[in-house]
Amino acid sequence: MSQKNEVFYGKILLFGEYGVIFNSMALTIPYTHFKGELSFISKYKYTDFEWALESNQSLREYAQHLVELKKNQDQSWLLDLDKFQRDIEKGMYFESTIPQGYGIGSSGALVAAIYSKYAEEKIKSDRRLSFKSVLRLKEIFSQMEAYFHGKSSGLDPLNCYIQYPLLIKNPAEIITVAIPRNKFDKGGAIFLINSGKPGKTAPLVKHFLEQYSEPAYKRMIDEEFIPTNNQCIESLLHGHGIRFFESLKHLSALQFEHFQRMIPDGIRYIWALGLSTGDYNMKLCGSGGGGFMLGFAQDYSKARTTLAEKGVEIIPVYRNS
Repeated sequence: MSQKNEVFYGKILLFGEYGVIFNSMALTIPYTHFKGELSFISKYKYTDFEWALESNQSLREYAQHLVELKKNQDQSWLLDLDKFQRDIEKGMYFESTIPQGYGIGSSGALVAAIYSKYAEEKIKSDRRLSFKSVLRLKEIFSQMEAYFHGKSSGLDPLNCYIQYPLLIKNPAEIITVAIPRNKFDKGGAIFLINSGKPGKTAPLVKHFLEQYSEPAYKRMIDEEFIPTNNQCIESLLHGHGIRFFESLKHLSALQFEHFQRMIPDGIRYIWALGLSTGDYNMKLCGSGGGGFMLGFAQDYSKARTTLAEKGVEIIPVYRNS
């Protein structure tokens, strides 16, 4: 009997994009609408054969990177790379519905899946993991995912692996949390809007850091953007609905004014419409530039109607009903 493959879900960074670079709080959640698992090419498996072959080749290249990483670094974590490479030769690939470049954890889920299957001294996934274990996992995942982005915080694979909402209070304190639902008005929702194209993280982070070197922009980030981001997280976790949506509207306006390069051209009008009507508010979902954007509404039906009139379809993440 074949062993059942372990499934890893996508993730959504609700709050913390860019600010987390300078120690803002962050809140990330698993998103079960998209998922991936390590599998094997087979004539009995219904999948896109050409895509599976491409995925297999990508795994082959990634495995070689991990071999070089093992040679060049004194790692205190180890994967069974021989087994990993043998499985790749047998036709292993990553069967995934998570779109790449859309800010919802395609590489994070892959890294989590590989670690789970091939780690020699695996830290088992558990929402009650110690601070020490969580930080160790974050460090491991940061090294493993850097291949895909040039640099990685390790938070995406961490969320995909633990599969619970994570609150990042600071770089040394990451905890699992529950998000209260019964303290918000019924009809509220979080949703995604598809920009229609993938985004690239590295050039946008570079652009942000260049802007941050300017005194006025640095002051805005430190004294307004980060405090507002933290207020959104704190009010959401404490169930303070009115305060949450007030902070969210301010955050949306700040991003619209100061993160123009991160907002795709086709999204700007929709973003501005939400600010003017109050039917919903938008923010970046990760680094932006493409992929998905996040939307929040106190009245999901009203927001959906407003957006549908503009020809915009939305994907629900969470609805309070």
